Amino acid sequence: MSKYTYKNKSGKQERWRWQLWVPENAGDPNSDLTRIGKGGYTDPQDAQDALSDARRGHEPVTTRTSPTLAVYADQWIDGLRLASSTIAGYRRLLRHVIPRLGSRRLDTITPSDISRLYATLEKSGRLDPKRKGEGLSANTINKVHVTMSSLLGSAVIDGWLRSNPAKSPSVRPPTQRQVRAAQDEIRVWTADELRAFLDWSRHSYEDDFYTMWATVAGTGMRRSEVLALQWKDVADNRISVRRALDTEARDEFKSPKSGKSRVIDIDNALATLLAEWRSLRSQISLDYARPDGLVFGNNMGGSRSPNEVSRRWRTRVKRAQEDIDVPTITLHELRHTHATMLLQLGVHPRVVQERLGHSTIGITMDTYSHVLPSMQADAVERLSMLMQGEK
Repeated sequence: MSKYTYKNKSGKQERWRWQLWVPENAGDPNSDLTRIGKGGYTDPQDAQDALSDARRGHEPVTTRTSPTLAVYADQWIDGLRLASSTIAGYRRLLRHVIPRLGSRRLDTITPSDISRLYATLEKSGRLDPKRKGEGLSANTINKVHVTMSSLLGSAVIDGWLRSNPAKSPSVRPPTQRQVRAAQDEIRVWTADELRAFLDWSRHSYEDDFYTMWATVAGTGMRRSEVLALQWKDVADNRISVRRALDTEARDEFKSPKSGKSRVIDIDNALATLLAEWRSLRSQISLDYARPDGLVFGNNMGGSRSPNEVSRRWRTRVKRAQEDIDVPTITLHELRHTHATMLLQLGVHPRVVQERLGHSTIGITMDTYSHVLPSMQADAVERLSMLMQGEK
C-alpha cells in the first residue's frame, strides 16, 4: 500500500492505493504472477481493507516454497547484465550476508534480521585474514544495504515477497554523513612533492612507467581509464575518455564509471611526452602505435593488470623515498592530488568535476571538502581587496 499525490482544480490531492502480486492462473499457485491493484482511496484504512479483501480472494504468493537467500542471490546475480567488475563487487558484498542469513527462506527474513545483520557487521564483519573479526566501515555497510535492497526488491517483483524488508523504516543503515565522517582523510602531494617525484622517476630511476604517472598527474584519470586509453583518444592536446578497463575480465572494456565519455585538455608538455611514448611503442611493434593500440599496453600489446600497475606504483614510491622526501600515497591519491591542486589554484569546481568524470558536482565537493577552507580564506581576501579598491 502506498500514498501518491496529484493536482486538480482544487489543488494538490492525496490518495492511497494498493497492489498485490497473484498467480495468473488462480488454480495453479506456481503459475506466473501478475500484479493487481486499485487507487483513488481518500482514507488509508479503506485502502488497507481493500487490500485485505483482495488477499482473501486470491491464493497467497507464499503457497510456493520460497527459496533461501543464498539460492536466490545466485539466481539474481546470474540475471544481472552489468560489467564484470560490478557483478564481482556484488558478490564480495554478499560474502558478508550469506554466512549469516543465506540459509533463511526469503519469506522469513524480517527487518529486525537485517538490522541485526548491520549491527553485527559494524562490530565484527571483516573477513580478510589480517583484520578478520574487526568491524566493517560505514561505507561498506551502506553498500551492503544498497545490494540487499536491490536483491530483495527483485524478490518482491518475482513474487517471493510482498514487501521489501530492507526498505522498512526500522532498518537504519549508515547515513551519508556517517559514511563521510568515517572515511580516511585523503592524502595528497604538494606541487613540489609531485614535481620532485616525477623528476626522480624520469631522470634518476629512468622509469618505464613515468609517462603513465605523468598522465594520471596531468589529467586526474582513473587507473582503469588510463589502462583503456587508445591512441585514437589522444589528439590536439586533448584526451577523450571513452572507456575503462574491466578489472575483473582481462582485455575487456566497459563504460567509464559515470556512464558517459568526457574530454580532458592537456598541456603541451604532456602532449609531447605522449607523442614520444608513441614513438617508443612503435619501435616494439608498429601495431602498438596504431589508432586502436593501447597507449599503456604491455609488451605483448594487451592490457596491463590493474593490480600490477598499483603494485609498481607502491614500489616506485617506496624506492623514491630513499632519495627524496615524499610521503606515501596511492595511485588513486595521485588523481586526488590533481584535483586538489586545481581547486587550490581557484579553478571552478564544475571544471574539476568534468575533468574527473564525477556524475555530480556534489561528489566533487564532498570528496575535496578538505580544500574548501583554504578556498574560502582566499575568496575573503580577494573580496576585501576588491572592496578596498586594491588590484
